[in-house]
Amino acid sequence: MGQFFRLVFIGITVLRFGLDEVALSGFRQGWVRLLVRVATIGRRSRLDAPRGARLRMALERLGPIFVKFGQVLSTRRDLLPLDVADELALLQDRVPPFPGAQAVLLIEKAFGKRLADVFEVFDTVPVASASIAQVHFATLKNGREVAVKVLRPGMLEVIDHDLNLLHSLARLVDWAWADGKRLKPREVVAEFDVYLHDELDLVREAANAAHLRRNMQGLDLVMVPEMVWDFCTTTVLVMERMTGVPISQIQRLRDAGVDIPKLARDGVTIFFTQVFRDGFFHADMHPGNIQVSLAPRSFGRYIALDFGIVGTLTDWDKEYLAQNFMAFFRRDYKRVAELHVESGWVPADTRVDALEGAIRAVCEPHFDRPLKDISLGQVLMRLFQTSRRFNVEIQPQLVLLQKTLLNIEGLGRQLDPELDLWATAKPFLETWMHRQVGWAGLVERLKNESPRYAQLLPELPRLVHQALLRGRQPDAATLALLAEQRRTNRLLQALLYAAVGFVGGVLVTQILLRWPGH
Repeated sequence: MGQFFRLVFIGITVLRFGLDEVALSGFRQGWVRLLVRVATIGRRSRLDAPRGARLRMALERLGPIFVKFGQVLSTRRDLLPLDVADELALLQDRVPPFPGAQAVLLIEKAFGKRLADVFEVFDTVPVASASIAQVHFATLKNGREVAVKVLRPGMLEVIDHDLNLLHSLARLVDWAWADGKRLKPREVVAEFDVYLHDELDLVREAANAAHLRRNMQGLDLVMVPEMVWDFCTTTVLVMERMTGVPISQIQRLRDAGVDIPKLARDGVTIFFTQVFRDGFFHADMHPGNIQVSLAPRSFGRYIALDFGIVGTLTDWDKEYLAQNFMAFFRRDYKRVAELHVESGWVPADTRVDALEGAIRAVCEPHFDRPLKDISLGQVLMRLFQTSRRFNVEIQPQLVLLQKTLLNIEGLGRQLDPELDLWATAKPFLETWMHRQVGWAGLVERLKNESPRYAQLLPELPRLVHQALLRGRQPDAATLALLAEQRRTNRLLQALLYAAVGFVGGVLVTQILLRWPGH
C-alpha cells in the first residue's frame, strides 16, 4: 500500500511539473499517451520553465534517491535530449543535516561505548551533509585528528522502497518504450541499485579508499585519507582528517601559488592511471569531493574524498577502450567501427562501412579544429546520438566511466580553458598499449603466468594422453597393449639403470687403479 501511494505521488509530481511530453516521447502505445492527456485536461498547456529544468525540480522534490538517479541519467546522453541531460548534470545533494545529538547517538550505538571513551573532542556541527551521510570533525584519544562519517538514520528502508519502484518503472520502460531493449533500463537500474547499497556500507567505502590509496602511493599526485580500522563500522567511518582547498575555489588556489595548468594535467593523468593501469577508479569526482593541498610537504597535490562509488573495469574492457581511444586519435574510423562489431555492441550484420561513415561525420568536424578546442565530451554525446541508427547496445558497466570522463574534462577545462585533454591522454595510452601488446607486455604476462607453467609442464604428456583417450572407452586389446607398453618401459628403465651403473662402476674402478699408491 505504501508503494501504491508513493507511485501516486510520483505521478502527481510528473503531471504537476508538466513532464508528460518528456515521459511519453518514446512510448509505442498510443493509449498511454491518450490516457495522460485526458488526465491533464484543464492544466495549463504551457509551463514557463524549460523541460529540463522542470525534470530537475521534479527529481529534487521526489527525494535523494531520485536525485542520485538523475545524476546517473545525466551521463546517458543517448537516452535523453541534450538540454535535459545538461540540466540533470546540475543536480546536487542539497540535503539539510540531521541534528548533531542524533549523530552522537548513532556513533555510540555503532561503537557500543560512550562518545567520550573514543574521542577527546567531537564537533557536533557537521562540516558536510549529503543524501547518504554527513561528516563531523573530531580528535581521537591519542590526539590524532580525524573525520567521522555517519550514515543517515533509516536510509536503508527509504532506499529499498524507492529502488523497488525504480525497478518496476524500468520494467515498464523496457516493455513500452521503443528504445527499451537497446538502452537496457533494467540493467542500468540494477547497476544503480548496487552502487547505492555499496554507499550504504561504510566498511565497503573504507575498503575502496584503502585499495585506492595503495594504488596511488607511487604516483605522488593525489592523496587518499588513511582509514582508522579500529573505528570503522557499516554505519560509522573514521578516517584521517585531510586539510585542503576545494578545487572549485580556483582564485584562492592561484593566489596561493598553485600551478593551475599543471593541476589540470595532473587530474587527467590520475584518471587515466586509475582506469587503464589499475582498472579501479574514483567514480564520483565532482568538485565537492576533490580538494588541493597547500601544506608544504604536499603542496599542489590532489586530495580525494568520498569513496562510496568506485568503478571497475576488466582487462577486456580496458583493452577495448584503449584501442577505441587510439583509433580516434589516429582518425582510424574503420577500426572504431570494427571494434564495435567485434565487441558485440552492434548487431553482427551491421555494415562496417556505413558505421564508419557515421563515426567519421561525428569526429571530423572536431579534428579539423585545434586540439585544445576539441571536447571529448561533445564527441561522446554525438556518438551516443548516432548510436540510435545502428542499435548500439549501451554497456551498463561503462556508465560510471562515461560520467567520470565527462566530470574530469569539465573540471580540467574549468581549471585551464587551454587544457588539451586528447594530447595529454595520448602519450599515456600509447605507453599503456605498448605494455599490453609489445614485448614488455609479453614478458610481463609470461612472468605472471610462470608459476602456472611450472606446474603444468611436467603434467603435459599425461594431459595430452588423457585428452587423446577422452570420449572413448579403450577396448581389451588397447588395454593389453598399454599394459605391454608399461612392462616394456619398466624393462627399458631397468636396462638403462643397469647400463649407467655398469659404466659408473667401470669409471670408478679405473680411477681407483690409477690413484697414487694403488
